[in-house]
Amino acid sequence: MRRDTHNWLASAEYDIETASHMLATGRYLYVILMCHLALEKTLKAIAAEAQQRTPPKTHDLLYLVNLGGVSLSQEPLDFIGKINNASIPTRYPEDLIQAIAAYPKEVAENYLVKTKEVLAWLKQDPRLKR
Repeated sequence: MRRDTHNWLASAEYDIETASHMLATGRYLYVILMCHLALEKTLKAIAAEAQQRTPPKTHDLLYLVNLGGVSLSQEPLDFIGKINNASIPTRYPEDLIQAIAAYPKEVAENYLVKTKEVLAWLKQDPRLKR
């Protein structure tokens, strides 16, 4: 396994733990952002192994799914599309009050649960087992 792959995976673990801490402290926008980052870094780990080079600097999860040749069923793919679309308004909210209202605790909890499910599935990729 590539050295940068190890780093992507360790960083993804750090980010998903941070998402849990953000949920506990009521920082729900950051739960979404950290979930996105954890998925992004895990997908970059897979892409690094698939391409045998450092993945491009992008936040586009769907692009990374394709770059890594990840085959997903419809439900996780739909979630990745959903969190991909949530990335910009949670990362750079045009109206903070409106963004906070759009992502209350229940929504953040759901994103965290779904992200953990997708991460568990992605980590089963055989390219991450070498």
